Amino acid sequence: MYLVDTSVWVEVFRRPARFDLESVVDLEEVVTCLPVLQEVLQGFRDDRAFRVARDALQALQMVEVPLGMAVFEQAVDLYRLARRAGATVRSSVDCLIAVCAVRNDLTLLHHDRDFDQLARVAPFRSRDVLPRR
Repeated sequence: MYLVDTSVWVEVFRRPARFDLESVVDLEEVVTCLPVLQEVLQGFRDDRAFRVARDALQALQMVEVPLGMAVFEQAVDLYRLARRAGATVRSSVDCLIAVCAVRNDLTLLHHDRDFDQLARVAPFRSRDVLPRR
């Protein structure tokens, strides 16, 4: 199963789309979490595009609902662990997303260097699915 990060969804929902997620994974194997849902949806300016994206994301299986205190505590621990290892994580939300992947044994598909840093100190599989520009 795969947790798809905001950095990939942004490319999927662009018009024209810059990335075809189905070329990498079967959509039946994709799940999401509330931090990704929030990050993706808050970026839409167009109401119609917002509704399409919201409906598509809400149709996916959602992990870690509700988000409990343990998820936040693990995200704090992960952020601090990364800092001690010399990694600078730019977004604390990425720690929440990584913890959702860890707790649910998911492969995280992304295009965000924070996850490369976090994967060095946390037990989760991550894969950058887009080429670096």
